[in-house]
Order: sequence, then C-alpha cells, then structure tokens
Amino acid sequence: MATEFVNPGPDGIRALLQRVKTIAVVGLSAAPTRPSHRVAAALQGFGYRIIPVNPALSEVLGERAWPSLRELPGPVDLVDVFRESRHVAGLVEDCLSLQLPALWLQDGVIDVAAAQRARAAGMTVVMDRCLYRDYLQFIS
Repeated sequence: MATEFVNPGPDGIRALLQRVKTIAVVGLSAAPTRPSHRVAAALQGFGYRIIPVNPALSEVLGERAWPSLRELPGPVDLVDVFRESRHVAGLVEDCLSLQLPALWLQDGVIDVAAAQRARAAGMTVVMDRCLYRDYLQFIS
C-alpha cells in the first residue's frame, strides 16, 4: 500500500467547507480550554451545526452528545476527529458503514492507510489539518 497521502488542494477544501452544514465532532470535550471545544464553538459561530460525539458527555455547546457515530440520529455532512490516531481505522469503518461523505482528521491525527481506505471508498478526506484554521484561510 502506498504511504503517501495528499490532502485536497485549496479549491477542494473550500468546496467542502461551503457544502457542509452539519459536523459530527468526535472527541469533543466539555472543557473550554481544549482545542476540540474551542474549534467546535468557533464552527458554531460560523453557522455550522455541531453534533458532539463523546460517550462521557450528555451535552456540550448546547447540543446533545452521542456515544458514537453509529448512534447519531441522522446523517452528517462531515466527521471531524479529535481522537488519537489509533482510533481512526475504527472511525473510518463507522463512516463507511454509515455512508458518510467526508472525514476531517485534525492536526496530529494521522492514519495514512485508513485515510486512503476512506478516500478509495468515495469519501472526501482531509488529514492532519485544522478545520478552524482552514475555514479562516479559505472561507472567511
């Protein structure tokens, strides 16, 4: 299997961020000092609907939290991952079984094989980038 993974270019990232409305944030923390909380709160401010995915929480940022992607009440446009890289392969399995269209792995979240598998199955995949920073760079 090839070890290289190339993210979409600026136009691809811009198009993704423009078509997304609902984002499942996997690993969203209730702690305002955590990057996942700050990014998700900013995304809400940009107009996205955030759906927290964290089995330890019942609610965060005014939204009900769900224990896993498989338990979400409906489809989402993007899965934004703030978990350790070792969890990515399982999350990709969930995304593929749920036929979710896009996956974003935040800074430092890297699993080349899983990202390539998701892309080969038709998902848009962005890896090792910050959704918030890219929104500021490409949209605002």
